[in-house]
Amino acid sequence: MATELTDDRTYRVVRNDEDQYSIWWAERDLPAGWSTEGTEGTREECLARIAEVWTDMRPRSLRERMEAADAA
Repeated sequence: MATELTDDRTYRVVRNDEDQYSIWWAERDLPAGWSTEGTEGTREECLARIAEVWTDMRPRSLRERMEAADAA
């Protein structure tokens, strides 16, 4: 008989200086280089928020370099 795992933890959406997103358990300290984005909820809610806001997967530094090259 298979048992169903439930995840009742609260997560938060986190972002690093390169505008890359992830989720982190809300009760844990953030890893170095990451800050909270402001969204907390279930894993699914946080992943949905990331899908909504993280539409360009390129790191910010790469986007800026590419924009500078296009402007030159």
